[in-house]
Amino acid sequence: MRQLSETDAAYIYSDSAHANSNVTLLHIYDQSTAPGGVVRFKQILAHVESRLNLLPKFREKIHRVPLDLDYPYWVEDDNFNLEYHVRHIALPKPGDWRQFCIQSSRIHARPLDLQRPLWEMYVIEGLDSFLDLPAGSFAVLLKIHHAAIDVAHGNEITNLLHDLSPISEAPAPAAPWFPEAAPGNLHLFWLAGLNLATFPLRMAQPLSSSWTSIKATVQTFAGEMMGLPHAFPMTRFNTEVSPQRVFETRRFALDDFKSIRALAPNATVNDVVLAVCAGGLRQYLQKQDELPEQSLLAAAPIAVQSEYESDLRNSYSWVRVALGTDIADPVKRLKAIQTASSSSAIMAQALSARELSHLAQQAPALAIAATSKMLRSASALMGNWVPLANCAITNVPGSRAPLYLQGAKLTYLSAIMPISDGMGLVFSVTGYNDTIVVSFTACEEQLPDPEVLAQCLRDSFQEYLALAQRAIAHKPRAPRKSRSVKKAAAVA
Repeated sequence: MRQLSETDAAYIYSDSAHANSNVTLLHIYDQSTAPGGVVRFKQILAHVESRLNLLPKFREKIHRVPLDLDYPYWVEDDNFNLEYHVRHIALPKPGDWRQFCIQSSRIHARPLDLQRPLWEMYVIEGLDSFLDLPAGSFAVLLKIHHAAIDVAHGNEITNLLHDLSPISEAPAPAAPWFPEAAPGNLHLFWLAGLNLATFPLRMAQPLSSSWTSIKATVQTFAGEMMGLPHAFPMTRFNTEVSPQRVFETRRFALDDFKSIRALAPNATVNDVVLAVCAGGLRQYLQKQDELPEQSLLAAAPIAVQSEYESDLRNSYSWVRVALGTDIADPVKRLKAIQTASSSSAIMAQALSARELSHLAQQAPALAIAATSKMLRSASALMGNWVPLANCAITNVPGSRAPLYLQGAKLTYLSAIMPISDGMGLVFSVTGYNDTIVVSFTACEEQLPDPEVLAQCLRDSFQEYLALAQRAIAHKPRAPRKSRSVKKAAAVA
């Protein structure tokens, strides 16, 4: 039994009838690389069963404290049934990409059963009319609640389910598993009282040693995330969302993004991704005659190096970045984004490094994230939305090495992200095997034509790529040395 953190509990509390916190990972495989060229559903079922011991949350469900007097707990599900969670479906004819996006969006939008472990897996066949896919390709859709997955380090589940070689050993027989009994209400009341009584003691040391950081965090939260000092224009994506979702995606070569970096000094691949998304969003709103005169803002994660107790992992601090949608020139827009993101990174490093990493392990600073969700829920009840930004652009980690599932090679990886009232558009960026996949999730009422926004993203990318190729073609070459100069240099 483990208690949820403040952030994970906030994801549970924030679920509503029209907006849940599901994260859906989409995988498409080429089964021609598998032994015999075929992967059967029962093989995938046995494969998942053999690795359940490496994914304990796949057998755990939420156990709430009566009256919600304390954060819920993860407890083992004594009625766990793997075949309930792993399902087998097929697309109807003709089985094209549009049908796949619609089906995936519908599965993603359905809430998970909170009385069971918070995940579902769908093996999807019938991908007969996909372009650039080998015959017999199939997809695996993994839907999991945000409380059970850390998206910033979400490649953990992907790595555990896959192998680095098409030749994999037969799944070992599942180890015996006996679930622990869930605690009774009296035990939960006692734990809640203990946590409440010891909270000041647990907070005393971090508060005394890091008051400056906590104060800076509160100021940053109020300033950067609640939208008080920096007003930004509202769009169709900053209203209440419906229960229906849409999803689309476009795939690009990583090397092309690297070549586009040369258009702006010191630009990174992340800057280029932001610029491509900004250009696509600008084009789409122009087509609707809804482009604001001011720049739109995106909530984006900035990597911050942690130094606490020799922890060398990258953590992430969310900041708001101006997308430069008010700038028509794409190169100037990229330069503006590079300037904005670099200054945000400096700010995030100053506010979120060692001290905030320490606080995150204790309890205090992350409570602000839970508070933000409660404040947004309260503002919704009052009819007064305060959106964090016009959209969010988040990174879903992938793998640079090819991955395999029972010998079938993973050819495509992307994600469908949760949206909420006031934040009806989220871009997810996934890197896998020298490709970058830019996807977006939106409310169907706010974005009834997702294929149009997807084409705007493609057009924005092609515009940047053409400018980068033109700059390379017109780059002056270094003057060639004359023969006499070369001879003199050789003599010297």
